Amino acid sequence: MARRIVLRGAAALLGEGFAFSPAPLDVAIEGDRIASVGPEGSAGPGDEVVDLHGRLLVPGFINGHFHSHEHFLKGRTENLPLELWMHHGRSGLAVPLTPRQTYLRTLVGAIEALRTGTTTVVDDLVLGPSVDRESLDAVFQAYEDIGIRALVGFAMMNRPVVDNFPFAEEVFPRDLLARLREARYPTPAEFLGLCAELARTRHPRVRRVGILVSASAPQRCTEEFLRACRRLADDHGLPVITHVQETRLQVVTGGVFYGSPMVEYLDRVGFLGPRTSLVHAVWLNPREIAALARTGATAQHNPWSNLTLGSGVQPVRALLDAGVNVSLGSDGTCSTVTANMLTVLGSAAALSKIRGDDYARWLSAREALAAATRGGATALGFGGELGVLEPGARADLVGYRLDTIAFAPLNDPIRQLVYAERGAGVDFSMVAGRMAMRAGRLLGIDEPRILAEIVAEQAGLAEQLDRAAASLAPLLEAMEHVYRRCLAVAIPPDTHPARLP
Repeated sequence: MARRIVLRGAAALLGEGFAFSPAPLDVAIEGDRIASVGPEGSAGPGDEVVDLHGRLLVPGFINGHFHSHEHFLKGRTENLPLELWMHHGRSGLAVPLTPRQTYLRTLVGAIEALRTGTTTVVDDLVLGPSVDRESLDAVFQAYEDIGIRALVGFAMMNRPVVDNFPFAEEVFPRDLLARLREARYPTPAEFLGLCAELARTRHPRVRRVGILVSASAPQRCTEEFLRACRRLADDHGLPVITHVQETRLQVVTGGVFYGSPMVEYLDRVGFLGPRTSLVHAVWLNPREIAALARTGATAQHNPWSNLTLGSGVQPVRALLDAGVNVSLGSDGTCSTVTANMLTVLGSAAALSKIRGDDYARWLSAREALAAATRGGATALGFGGELGVLEPGARADLVGYRLDTIAFAPLNDPIRQLVYAERGAGVDFSMVAGRMAMRAGRLLGIDEPRILAEIVAEQAGLAEQLDRAAASLAPLLEAMEHVYRRCLAVAIPPDTHPARLP
């Protein structure tokens, strides 16, 4: 018989509408599901009763996008656009890590996630030149140990990175171009075989730590490989993610490569569909928004990342008006410095307010919360099961202390959660019906010891990371020319304005 846990005494945000229930409640958990929600005392006894008086119980956030391979690069860059920054983000891959170092690197983001209200992460992991099963097992083990829900993808691509950009053939020196094209990556067969194998043993429907399909970006994959990724996902019932039109330069890229913006291209080749997240989706035209609505694909909003990289502002209201599902993600810490989803929620709601004077169209705190919970659940195929506190849902829940400055005085718990709380009040977390944090202490790992080990390992890697970053100089010089040339190329006039002039 399933173990029964009673969470007693918390206030809560209930149901799809996040209705605030200030009176103390009993939330009964059986196995990995919420069995009942009722007034305090109504659940009766349990195998364990957890006192949550003075807490606000909220569905855990779903961080639909980050990159654990960047966690050791946190804070190393600033004030670079994506196409220049991304090479810094990849420079760490040139520094080989032991499986233990990979384990510790993965925990950097997982610890921050749990400590800031997140219970599910989507880790878009770049494997490097080959599939290292020991290191991959270390990633899975880190998520297993700390107790978070994770869906891991492998940033699959089959085109050299240098060929992701327009005009590279004309701009890059011949020797540099040849060297970059010789870089080793797993083959399409290796990528697809790995996913097919793990779909049988780590399917996210049945495993808390599972996988999904990540086709890194359309310009990084041939059409044949994109179609193979789509078939793989459909055959195994897996969610799909891909980076699309994060920047103006990528709109130019779509025109040069495909004769149209990339979302229109993905629609033509049959890639769009339910459980498919287009990560970033900043620079969109009305036809692309209509295609997302028609196919049931998700537009994934990464507002903090898009701000730190100067990429622009997603047209969230236009997407919601069209009926497109919107989810939220933090992106990688090499650019964003933090995987704190509370920062993402606050910036999503606040950033929308720069779009014109019609304040009725600005994004509300409640809509940001919905995108971070129910929107993320829908994107990953867990609609109605995750991101909601009601009977039958999976028990992924977070408790915030109400005796902290963010909630004092308490006037509107949703607004104060989104705009004021940044994680200081998180002291309880449950994932799949198991407690990951209680009374402010992570239960699955020895956090102080792990953090000390992370600091020590990073110190030992610092010189190698510095050398890898310094080696980028010729590449960045060539990329600067690509970037400037693309700025001079006009984009379709019906593209939603994503940046101020």
